[in-house]
Amino acid sequence: MKNSSKLSRFIPMIDWIKNYSSGHFKGDLNAGITVGIMLIPQGMAYAVLAGLPPIYGLYASIVPLILYAIFGTSRQLAVGPVAMVSLLVVAGVGEIAEVGSDRFIQLAIMTAMGVGVFQLLMGLFRMGFLVNFLSHPVLSGFTSAAALIIGASQFKNLLGIDLPRTNYVHEILMGVFEKAAIIDPYTSAIGIGAIVLIIMIRKWKPTFPSALVVVVLGTLVTAGFGLDQQGVAIVGEIPRGLPSLEIFSFNLGDFQQLLPTILVISLVGYMESIAVAKAIANKHGYKVDPNQELVGLGVANIGGAFFQSYPTTGGFSRTAVNDQAGAQTGMASIISAAIIGLTVLLLTPLFYYLPMAVLASIIIVAVAGLFDAAEMKYLWKTDRKDLAMLATTFVATLALGIEEGILVGVVLSLIVVIYSSSKPHSTELGRLGETRNFRNIQRYPKAKTDRKVLIYRFDSALFFANVTHFQDQLDELIAARGDDLELVILDASSIHDIDSTGIHVLRDFIEDLQDKGIELYIAGAIGPVRDKLKTCDIIQEMGIKNFFFDVHDAVTTFYSEKNQHPDYEYSPLQTNS
Repeated sequence: MKNSSKLSRFIPMIDWIKNYSSGHFKGDLNAGITVGIMLIPQGMAYAVLAGLPPIYGLYASIVPLILYAIFGTSRQLAVGPVAMVSLLVVAGVGEIAEVGSDRFIQLAIMTAMGVGVFQLLMGLFRMGFLVNFLSHPVLSGFTSAAALIIGASQFKNLLGIDLPRTNYVHEILMGVFEKAAIIDPYTSAIGIGAIVLIIMIRKWKPTFPSALVVVVLGTLVTAGFGLDQQGVAIVGEIPRGLPSLEIFSFNLGDFQQLLPTILVISLVGYMESIAVAKAIANKHGYKVDPNQELVGLGVANIGGAFFQSYPTTGGFSRTAVNDQAGAQTGMASIISAAIIGLTVLLLTPLFYYLPMAVLASIIIVAVAGLFDAAEMKYLWKTDRKDLAMLATTFVATLALGIEEGILVGVVLSLIVVIYSSSKPHSTELGRLGETRNFRNIQRYPKAKTDRKVLIYRFDSALFFANVTHFQDQLDELIAARGDDLELVILDASSIHDIDSTGIHVLRDFIEDLQDKGIELYIAGAIGPVRDKLKTCDIIQEMGIKNFFFDVHDAVTTFYSEKNQHPDYEYSPLQTNS
């Protein structure tokens, strides 16, 4: 049993396969078929977006799905090609090789291998926390800008005009404006018509395979009326057969050039995947393991790379459909992979007359949901600083480029983390009536203070990054009290740690108070902090009598020793809130 438990930690499939039932299979079969049918046109569309032949989108929808089902912890996550990762592939690999060339394809597959190795190592070394440095507003700003870039990049196929390949939206729009007179009427009618039809079908029934409907109709119309002879671009010949096992040669120089792209795809792909996986898991009352998710995605990308797959991750829309269709376990993904496998074995000739405009329409509708207007409105009401981060990342991605935009976002996130750490919340406390409760005097204007006693709470670990803020706040409050001050009470209940720099500053503060004839009491210090204060002899130097369980005990002791009563006032000194 113990060995089985340990093994299931690394191969989560063991857990659900042991209790698998006919009821599970019924839901998985329905979901697997639904997502498999949905993934056929989506996979081909996203491959085109990534600058690859359509067949590579189908290759990326077979082996990665099976491997994630074995090693992933989410029971509903639908792994495969997604728009965001496809955009990152064409943006990053396209700087090294000509888009669509054999070398480009080879490098795209090498990118999948690199992403897989990086994600696997992150999972094994339990480094999932690194994605915490990519805040939600930053990710929202990046994805919103990427949605515009992805949508604009498909105008070429949607309208049947030749546009330069670029990731700058304004350049694409200028090209469309300049060539508006030569837009192909048949191509644009098919593309725009497909968009309208997909939207109508989704409003009618979200789980219905709307993308497959427009693929079938677009293919029949194009073939029936010979529109490929009238200027409508089609997919053409798609190779038949399952992807073969290929061991590609590793080139260190290529890998070094691809490394920035690999890192960005690894983090962004994981963020997209873990966000939807957690949301679905919470809905069903189970938990996903973030580090095992990295392992699952890593193994899926490594295995996929050996079978001609470009980078994959969990997708929002397909996962939602997978869940709504009744997916119970990873078996649904295995069934989806089987359907894609049968498609590449038997059905690829049917897609010969598939218009590129239909694939463009599928991409445009899919990425429309990535533009997060709701988050922008929410942050406008609740947090303007986060909105500024979102807007900065959004503009940087549009103006500078995909990888540069995400880099700006990461740097912004780190700056915010550093700034927040260096200036944590702190406040002066006052007593609420005759109770034992002491609260922030700015939030509770009637909280009573005494000019002889300063009660100060610091809501953070005391460490090198914020000791200056700690010292400055206390100096300001002490100076405001003047000669009346006799006691400072440090409410340490929110100080969960203290480092060597914090110890030095605290010792200097104690000595400074002693020089001024002011006592210091420390109240509410938790065990780990008391241990450090004891180790560095501060408790011995101050005396154990100066340490109290809570602020009320400290205040009561002071007045009883002085045989005084508090001189409370209702006009407290203003402090930092």
